[in-house]
Amino acid sequence: MTAGDQDVRQADRLTWLRLVAFSLPGVCIGAVAVAVPVFLPRYYAGHFKLGLGAVGAVFMAVRLFDMLIDPVIGVLMDRTRTALGRYRPWMIAGAPMLMAPIYMLFAPPLPVSVTYLVGWLLAYYVGWSLIVLSHTSWASVIAGHYHERSRVFGTIQIVGVLGAVAVLVLPVASAALGGSPNNDLLLMGGFIFIAAPAGILLAATLTPERIVARHRTETFRLRDYWELASRRDMRRIIVADFCLTMGPGWMSALYLFYFHDSRGFTIADASKLLLIYIAAQVIGAAALSALAQRLGKHRTQMLAAVGYSLGLLAVTFLPPGDFPLAALFMSIMGFVAAGFVPLDRAMVADVGDAVRLETGHNRVGLLYSMITTVQKLALALSIGLSFTVLGWIGYRAEDGAHNTAAAIHGMEWVYLLGPVVFVMLGAACYIGYALDARRHAEICAGLAARDAAAA
Repeated sequence: MTAGDQDVRQADRLTWLRLVAFSLPGVCIGAVAVAVPVFLPRYYAGHFKLGLGAVGAVFMAVRLFDMLIDPVIGVLMDRTRTALGRYRPWMIAGAPMLMAPIYMLFAPPLPVSVTYLVGWLLAYYVGWSLIVLSHTSWASVIAGHYHERSRVFGTIQIVGVLGAVAVLVLPVASAALGGSPNNDLLLMGGFIFIAAPAGILLAATLTPERIVARHRTETFRLRDYWELASRRDMRRIIVADFCLTMGPGWMSALYLFYFHDSRGFTIADASKLLLIYIAAQVIGAAALSALAQRLGKHRTQMLAAVGYSLGLLAVTFLPPGDFPLAALFMSIMGFVAAGFVPLDRAMVADVGDAVRLETGHNRVGLLYSMITTVQKLALALSIGLSFTVLGWIGYRAEDGAHNTAAAIHGMEWVYLLGPVVFVMLGAACYIGYALDARRHAEICAGLAARDAAAA
């Protein structure tokens, strides 16, 4: 029996070298997480002159349609059994399905149309789903223990942040060398186009995959999806993840508008501040991962959400154009925001163990599909709703457009209230959360006893 198809309850602890290699797909995931929601909508709305309302509606509609695909992918992943493993083939297949739309979205032939944006965005989200679902599901198998999951998902987040930093450095470096801002999309797309296949190839080659044991026939009914989503622990994670994605997504969608028109920064300086925000997540991911091993993942998530909201409020009181002070608070916000994604995903893996103990089914791919579906919904609404509200208050996004003081003031309130409200709601979801380290240890003991009896 090969390592790829050996049934075991949990994988051995990966060395740091192998863990970093496994985390390398996070480079392209982190890069697109910044480039697509922050830069792409603004360029298509302003530079390509499709308009705020049209671009916001496209991003929202495509995400809402695409999120129906994730549960299907999750079920198929959980039922896969090959010599390469369960999740590895899906991640490999995701590379070309991501690269083609990245090329077409970041290097579009002019003129572009709304139909063009719809088609290639939909293709992009399918490729993104294949890579993210397979990578996170595989990570849950690699990390079998409660605290080990904080380490693994924290490392993935750190690597993803480095990818985001790299893609942000490109426009900053280009501006310093006198390059045109119109080339920023091309530089970002080229980086992602190279990073995706390189990271996936190294992860797939250097990381073992073991398939967890299952004790019942792998069938699926639509009722199963509802039963999983309505579990008390999973329901809390789903709502929290929606809010903790919606808040930063709302901020990202309006970030360049806010820091340019309200805070008085040039686009180049605003990009530098965003780079500082993202770079701080490298330290934040490591620190919050360590803190989660002491306090528990849900308590750490609550502290991070409160810190993020306070930092966002503080930025509004800073003097316009004060780069050092803005950099300080952006680094604080980036530090605490680093926990939102990895800690939620680590908690989903814990729920996956509880489901397997109770039902005998491995449903981790389906569980993660719920999270990616929720994230797509949140990001779709964050762009669609925020852009729609900007249009209602009379704010104009076209290159060189003049906005009144009232429109800018309205944009400031839209930028501030959305993230603070949603992030604090996300923190509230974890009050009284019960699947902690002690409970997960009991679940692992039950799985170990059952696997031993089956053997």
